[in-house]
Amino acid sequence: MAGLAAAFGSGAMTNTIADIEEADVILITGSNTTENHPVLSSFVKRAVTHREAKLIVVDPRRIKITQFANQWLRPNLGTDVAWLNGMMHVIINENLYDAEFVEKRTEEFDALRETVDKFSPETVETITGIPAEDLQAAARLYAGAKTGSILYCMGITQHTSGTDNVKSLANLAMLCGYLGVRGGGVNPLRGQNNVQGACDMGGLPNVYSGYQAVDNPDVAKRMEGAWGIENLSTKIGLKATEMIPKAHDGELKALYIIGENPLVSDPDLNHAEKSIANLDFLVVQDIFMTETARLADVVLPARCFAEKDGTFSNTERKVQRVRKAVEPPGEAKYDWEILCDISSRMGYAMSYANSEAIMEEIRKVTPSYAGITYGRIENEGLHWPCPNEEHPGTQILHRDQFTRGKGLFHAIDYTPPAEKTDDEYPLYLTTGRLLYHYHTGTMTMKTEGLNERAPESFVEISAEDAEGYSLKSGEIVKIASRRGEITARLKVSGKAVSGTVFIPFHFAAAAANKLTNAALDPVSGIPELKVCAVKLSKAA
Repeated sequence: MAGLAAAFGSGAMTNTIADIEEADVILITGSNTTENHPVLSSFVKRAVTHREAKLIVVDPRRIKITQFANQWLRPNLGTDVAWLNGMMHVIINENLYDAEFVEKRTEEFDALRETVDKFSPETVETITGIPAEDLQAAARLYAGAKTGSILYCMGITQHTSGTDNVKSLANLAMLCGYLGVRGGGVNPLRGQNNVQGACDMGGLPNVYSGYQAVDNPDVAKRMEGAWGIENLSTKIGLKATEMIPKAHDGELKALYIIGENPLVSDPDLNHAEKSIANLDFLVVQDIFMTETARLADVVLPARCFAEKDGTFSNTERKVQRVRKAVEPPGEAKYDWEILCDISSRMGYAMSYANSEAIMEEIRKVTPSYAGITYGRIENEGLHWPCPNEEHPGTQILHRDQFTRGKGLFHAIDYTPPAEKTDDEYPLYLTTGRLLYHYHTGTMTMKTEGLNERAPESFVEISAEDAEGYSLKSGEIVKIASRRGEITARLKVSGKAVSGTVFIPFHFAAAAANKLTNAALDPVSGIPELKVCAVKLSKAA
């Protein structure tokens, strides 16, 4: 990832959302774009219908965006590296790659070529189930365009090979010279509002704001100077997915959760519940009494987005103002006020006049935000990096060179998912979101109209599989994995493909994550939420 760390390490789009309409070919993978990013999907649909851009969709389900696609490739779950290597095999063997870009702006091309050489379309078909001729056609379509944009989401990242999947997408884009240009790029679509901003501000265990490494002594020294303290730790902290097992084993005694509901969203929920119950002390800071907050020793009521002043940084790296529209209820406070109050009581005095004062500190300690002021984003946001107040912001990353100089190709071999189907668990399960609900439903499930549209969980299955199991749409079924079981209503759908079932993860009453696998990507620590083995039967 080194060559593209500034963008992909943070999960940020290299190009803007508007830029998608400039692409000649768009590759969407691991993203149910119309349901998960409905506004952004309109840019894709306009590019296809108005500009005749070509669209390739790679997804295990026949999602709605496939209706706009020139090609839909349906891979077996967890085989993304294989089909990506297969596309690159075709592009290299047929001399369709951008030789000048590869020569001038990248390195380790020979290692990549050697690795993908063994991923012929016929070999890839045996791994992924994608017909060899379809893979070849997709490779030619993608490489034959003037510019190509890749859009991906958690269907790519939530695997034990998630980091490898993202690196492979970067390989493909670099191979065709589609980085640093309008209508190009590798563009991850963020799963929640301001996730980008949270990561930008150091909401990760290994970095300060602006992705400055915690274990870099020079960075620590700068932060000590800014904050008037000494001896900041250079030890990298724990990822969320590492904390839960340590709570289970008694190593982690206390947990402070802000705006997250892991008792619905974490994998292998039965294990997560036991782990959180084993804590000595649990604090939850949120806007509603969530499933997790109900178990807390202390609940701290925070303001919601409409009750705050501040900034959001969205999926395209754009920092935008948000302004208070309504007064908060009761004693709900700004999240920063709560944190400052606790810090001061613990011995480090923290105090700010308002949200703008915090932004001023962010500018001082974060090089990529240094030029972003409230005055400059009063009416229109700015894209980071924006290193000074004269800088216009950066809409397209890597125009002239990559962060490390030359872009680094990664030679990546295919590794299968952590869990495979067998005689006892013969079906694959994948999970995702619905248009009408947001994450664990903390807000959306308090909305009557949305609950009417999507009132309960369901198990989506193909007509062929339903017939094979002698099941009918609307029946209550039991679905079980090696970790747990739930009951839900069966939904026979044209989106489903035989051998794979889908369950939305929003619903605590039939939580899909009681079934999912907590196996982790070794680099990012993200769990393999997108593939596990299950069995299905009629409920008693």
